[in-house]
Amino acid sequence: MTVRMTIPAGLSLLALSMVAVVPAAFAQLDLTGRWQPRQHEDQPERGPGPELGDYLGLPINDAARLFADSWDPARLTLPEHQCRVHTTPYIFRGPLNLRIWEERNPSTQIVEKIMMYIRTYEQTRTIYMDGRPHPNELAPHTWMGFSTGKWDGDALIVTTTHIKQNWVRRNGIPQSDRATLMERFQRHGDIMSHISVVEDPVYLTEPLTKSETFVMNPRVEGQAAWTYPCVAVVEVPRVQGDVPHFLPGQNANLAELANRWNINAEVFRGGAPQMYPEYLKTHQIPARTR
Repeated sequence: MTVRMTIPAGLSLLALSMVAVVPAAFAQLDLTGRWQPRQHEDQPERGPGPELGDYLGLPINDAARLFADSWDPARLTLPEHQCRVHTTPYIFRGPLNLRIWEERNPSTQIVEKIMMYIRTYEQTRTIYMDGRPHPNELAPHTWMGFSTGKWDGDALIVTTTHIKQNWVRRNGIPQSDRATLMERFQRHGDIMSHISVVEDPVYLTEPLTKSETFVMNPRVEGQAAWTYPCVAVVEVPRVQGDVPHFLPGQNANLAELANRWNINAEVFRGGAPQMYPEYLKTHQIPARTR
């Protein structure tokens, strides 16, 4: 059977084009609600923390490697580091409660901002949805950075700049304040996937991609922790200005990983080639000779 549609004479091509884009608008999904991450992916890195000297799979350059080799975990005992916030490219990797809501223009009811409250370090993040440009490079940098968003079908695409210096991995691998973060939030029922891509011209030779999975948390407010009290104290008495560190070539901790697994230390030094399966075809993974 053939179905014929008669177009009224008064219905313009412009109106038809508006009808044609309606499905794309309705493809946007509601991300609002309370979310919690599932940490099965890269759990050792996200929970207890990575091992010292493990840079495997990270597209780092020599500057990042030297920074990490000089890093002493005792630095975290300094009062100014005890409550230091995880920045946007990293903060979703840890244990947290996440709340998402919308702020709409009261006259038009168009979404102007998508807001996120991240329980870890009590961070509030604003994602501008009104098409505004990013500020110039001299604008202040913050822990959460400056974020703008747009919809790609049912996925929220977020671009973030102006992020403070922090780390890529909690064993000293650094992230510079020139990093740019691209994110994709996509909901599948009570599951939300989050994919992030970091480009850092200072410390990375290629983009670094990570992903996390969030699950809707139906619990009432009183059953979830939303505050993060953190008060810096003097954990280790030190002379003012003393910052724990290692000079080049003096960090004996870097040998622990290779010694434990009896694998050549070169394997753990990182670099873009290690991100791809072809690395195994061109590099043997020899046991370390004692």
